[in-house]
Amino acid sequence: MRRLASQVHKQASRLLKESYLKKPPAWYQAVLDNPPLPLPAKAPPSRSEYDLPPQALAESSKPRPPKVQPSKVDYVEDVVRKQFFRDHPFEAFRATSLVEDDTIEEEHPINGLAWMRLRQRGSYPTPEDAVRFAANLHLTHGWVLSDAYAAAIAQFRALRSEQDTQRLFAAREADHYGVKFGPSQIEITFAKEEKALESWGSHGPTAGEQAAQKRWKMVAENTGYGPKWSRGQDYVRLWKEGVRPSYVPQILQSVITPAGLMTVTPEQAEAAKQTELQKLKQDADFMGVLNQ
Repeated sequence: MRRLASQVHKQASRLLKESYLKKPPAWYQAVLDNPPLPLPAKAPPSRSEYDLPPQALAESSKPRPPKVQPSKVDYVEDVVRKQFFRDHPFEAFRATSLVEDDTIEEEHPINGLAWMRLRQRGSYPTPEDAVRFAANLHLTHGWVLSDAYAAAIAQFRALRSEQDTQRLFAAREADHYGVKFGPSQIEITFAKEEKALESWGSHGPTAGEQAAQKRWKMVAENTGYGPKWSRGQDYVRLWKEGVRPSYVPQILQSVITPAGLMTVTPEQAEAAKQTELQKLKQDADFMGVLNQ
């Protein structure tokens, strides 16, 4: 016999009846008062043809073993909606409110046989209105699904064309009377990006700090010899005269002086150092003993 968790109390009842168990277990009465739930049936319940896919209706009536999985749910609106957004992909980018209330919205009063034109529900239809209108023509009026879809999108495009024309002429009329419109969403986005980029640049190093970090240059800006090339003769002459080339940046050192921190050349730093040593010697020999 199969040992199922939902039949443990039944097995215990049979064992008590045949006197295999001398006394009932401690849990026996509690399980009898609150029996476990029965196992679900393997075969799915019978379904109507309303929400079954078309291919399931065309299958043969030969009996088959039941599948241990739910059947697929398929509606006409799903097929129409998929084809609609395949033909009109940019409709998915329109702003749509997804706020839900605590109650389900009631069905529109114009529905069923009374709904013959898409305009009956307003001059500004949504994609969902077009999908429901095509499904209504197919299910209620008995139209072929392809003809119902063609009629629905034709009326939808006509109403959208009227809406675009009204918006265009309203904008031209407002511009003629001098109405100033605010920035568009694209301009607002670009302004936010520029503001963010400016905030990033304010935290970086300044141009002076970058120039101070770069001590050597890859290109000589000023050679000091003029536009004419002398084959190195001017360079040798200036070298013999002790003139320092101007295209090499001068190496500076930071020196602490009574006036503060100053940057000087190595020669100036060495001269200042010798002067300081000479001053220290004079201060140490204030009696003039070392000079005798």
